[in-house]
Amino acid sequence: MKILYVASEAAPYAASGGLGDVMGSLPKEMHALTGDEVGVIMPLYSAVSPAYRKKMTLLTTFTFQYGWRNSYCGIYRLEEGGVSWFFVDNEQYFKRTSMYGAYDDGERYAYFCQAVIEFMLRLDYIPDVLHANDWQTALSVIYLKLNHFANEKLSHIKTVFTIHNIEYQGKYGMDILGDIFCIGYENADVLEYNGSINLLKGAVVCADKVTTVSPNYANELKDPYFAYGLSPIIRMFGPKMAGIINGLDTGYFNPEEKDIPFSYSLDTLAEGKKQNKAHLQASLGLPLTDAPLIVMITRLTEGKGVDLVLHVFEELMQENVQFVLLGTGDAKYEEAFSALASRYPEKARALIKFDRALSKEMYAAADIFLMPSKTEPCGLAQMIACRYGTIPVVHGVGGLADSIIPYTEEGGNGFVFRHFNAHDMLFRLKDAMALYENQEEWQALSRSAATSDFTWQASAKRYLTLYRQV
Repeated sequence: MKILYVASEAAPYAASGGLGDVMGSLPKEMHALTGDEVGVIMPLYSAVSPAYRKKMTLLTTFTFQYGWRNSYCGIYRLEEGGVSWFFVDNEQYFKRTSMYGAYDDGERYAYFCQAVIEFMLRLDYIPDVLHANDWQTALSVIYLKLNHFANEKLSHIKTVFTIHNIEYQGKYGMDILGDIFCIGYENADVLEYNGSINLLKGAVVCADKVTTVSPNYANELKDPYFAYGLSPIIRMFGPKMAGIINGLDTGYFNPEEKDIPFSYSLDTLAEGKKQNKAHLQASLGLPLTDAPLIVMITRLTEGKGVDLVLHVFEELMQENVQFVLLGTGDAKYEEAFSALASRYPEKARALIKFDRALSKEMYAAADIFLMPSKTEPCGLAQMIACRYGTIPVVHGVGGLADSIIPYTEEGGNGFVFRHFNAHDMLFRLKDAMALYENQEEWQALSRSAATSDFTWQASAKRYLTLYRQV
């Protein structure tokens, strides 16, 4: 079986979040699992470093017509991890200071999706399964279904579309349906939703299978609270939907590697975490205390539940505890956490920055990882915390509910609060802090968290079953 992943980003080449992590890991795991031919195609952004560009081979250049445009396209290839990585070159659309957020994103990704079709035809790279991801690649699925259904080369391709975060849907005015998106008005109903073009909705309609990034999130999307207006569409096409939880790159997030101050294994878990905790406390100027260390590594936005933390922060600081936050986001949250941390210099730090290396040190040092997201399609941070033997305290939504099993004397790997309420969260934190006083039980829970199976292999097997079904 030949599989082509269509993605707007992929680690390590150019990535901004969870989608990039998934696309950097799943294709390699799929090739390792099956030995089949696997490819990934993505834009050649300015963010792709010269080191990777030097490894690329230019396969072809051509121009193609879509709408009124006659556009250049270059196709580069790089082979890594048994996977063929294809890059679409067009400086007009992709030589930008950032990957997303431009006024012409709709046109940019319409071009990219059309370039994917041209790439398959011109290089005779015809997959059995095309797997597209999020609204930026939705048109690749839509074009195959609506514009190329009669093409003998392309008509047999089966399509899978993954919703990584339904909040972002690709909404545009109906007046550019033909001009920008090259969809005939006889097919307008496929993309139209509430009077606008909705690219994500169009892909849900057209794809052979639709997935989300956790089983619980797939169920939640039937609920208007979670679906950002698309719950009727999700319920309508529910029979072809599946939830498959993301995996974790356990090679990159590995406490035995030398990228943390004191590496450790499962056999040296307790001592290793103690050493890393002392190192982080010293580097941040915090007292060297055995009090439980709570960390948050997050974007500072409403959806990440930071309002809950602010609401009970004063109460939390009355406990024997330390708190360290790392992240950037909305200015009001950056200022609020900075102000609170300055009020408690012996207990709290607010590190308003993005620092991937420091985040690993924090995962390794922390006792408790707090993740109170309002919604969370899958989440990786809670899995990373477990990998380092750090106990997550999470809101039981989306992938957090699928990956974190509430602690009982019989097992579990973390603490879960069910209601999006500041004091429910605080009570679970206090439960965790109380258990911390019983170090024998705490170390057993830490080992349970560290041995949680979040490998990509399990997730890749589920995707393979899905591909075989289609």
